[in-house]
Amino acid sequence: MARRARGKSQISDETLVLADQLHSAAIHLLRQLRVEDRASGIGPAQLSALSVLVFGGGVSLKRLAEIEQVRPPTMVRIVQGLVEQRLVVSQPDREDARRVCIAATAKGRALMLKARRRRVDALAQMLESKTGAERSEIAAAVNILRSLQIPK
Repeated sequence: MARRARGKSQISDETLVLADQLHSAAIHLLRQLRVEDRASGIGPAQLSALSVLVFGGGVSLKRLAEIEQVRPPTMVRIVQGLVEQRLVVSQPDREDARRVCIAATAKGRALMLKARRRRVDALAQMLESKTGAERSEIAAAVNILRSLQIPK
């Protein structure tokens, strides 16, 4: 069996094929679920940033940009749109007035929770079509997937 070098470790062709299949399946599934996001009334970048704030708590603009993997000027525009819609608030940091803390409002939390519920409901409908045994396999796979981390 051939192996491909990745850093200091070797990865088998079998593992690379599995990784490619998982990547493809995950993207396909997320694209199907993303259709549900349109009902939220905000764009994908704003919804993603709002999700970070709702489920992770308030953070600095710089940290939010890092989490979302965008440059700070891009995040400024995303946050401005969310502020205009009253989905988030931007306040001076309690410890350092030079920094800004971005946090979800009650309206933002409600919107995000509804968006998540729509996605989860759509996914649950997909899972309903599977047998009990298949759902058990998926549950086991979810536990394994949660444990995956990129080696440092």
